[in-house]
Amino acid sequence: MEQKNKVQFYEEFQVFSRKSPTAPVQEQFTLLAPNHEIALVMAQENFMRREDVYDIWVVKRSDIRSMNAEERESLKRIDNKDYRTTKGYGYLARIWREVEQGMLDEAEILSWSKGRVK
Repeated sequence: MEQKNKVQFYEEFQVFSRKSPTAPVQEQFTLLAPNHEIALVMAQENFMRREDVYDIWVVKRSDIRSMNAEERESLKRIDNKDYRTTKGYGYLARIWREVEQGMLDEAEILSWSKGRVK
């Protein structure tokens, strides 16, 4: 009976941190605490021993929602949309080289002088 009460008293929290104001937030670890305030204090104490951080976030694990298998299906591409990725434009460099090489050849430049240059 005592063990059952302990499980209900503590909640699982995910701890996230950021090393600088512009750095991305990264997940660090999980901890058990009775509430958000204690979880934040525990996370601060943990980081004081390990590394410098700019910001710490604690989030109750039960408040984090992930996608289920059916929702993940909606992330798949419907059809071919290669034009939206940079690899779809790989052929343009070759076309530009061909156009630039053909634009200013010697015969064309000399034709602009209309016979004045010999």
